[in-house]
Amino acid sequence: MKPWRLVGLLFFVSFGLLGATAAQAHPHVWITSISELMYAPDGSVTGVRHAWTFDDMFSTYALQGIETKKKGVYTHEELAPLAQTNVESLKEFGYFTFAKADGKKAKFEEPVDYFLEYKGGLLVLHFTLPLKTPVKPKVLAVEVFDPTFFVDFKLADKDPVKLVGAPAACGFDLQRPNDGAASAQALGEQNFTDGGNANFGAMFANKITVTCP
Repeated sequence: MKPWRLVGLLFFVSFGLLGATAAQAHPHVWITSISELMYAPDGSVTGVRHAWTFDDMFSTYALQGIETKKKGVYTHEELAPLAQTNVESLKEFGYFTFAKADGKKAKFEEPVDYFLEYKGGLLVLHFTLPLKTPVKPKVLAVEVFDPTFFVDFKLADKDPVKLVGAPAACGFDLQRPNDGAASAQALGEQNFTDGGNANFGAMFANKITVTCP
């Protein structure tokens, strides 16, 4: 088995293995997230564009065995097999992205325009999640989290969220897990996922709320 495929399987299959013991879960992979909410000219939301930067330990491990033309330099083409494996594996977990438009669940299509970038010694996964049906809600809620808390998502310190092409009157608020709301959220509360310990990671969700008149 090729190293990049083994990395993808080890990383993403682990979510299923740890799901049964989510109550005792703690993160094994750390991701710093930047998200762009994409808007059409008519003001409707068409999707979410993510850039996820992996921690140095996982980045180093994931790159083992990948052949490159130049030592220490990884092109998009050389990282393409690993990017494909990771994106395909994310499908089972809803791409860790959950959205509601005016309180109703919004569903995503499979990712497009995905690629891995090697930047500053770290791997960055870029991908776009198009909405199955573009929406024009007054309130759009987007949460990014791993239900099992195997992966710890952190919003970037600088410009973690952008509204691309949104009407000028639209604005957004951010809620990070350390804002205090996470500790007040009960495990049994109905969130974006259902069943067993599936909501454990929701206590550590990064929440984006966009309001438009």
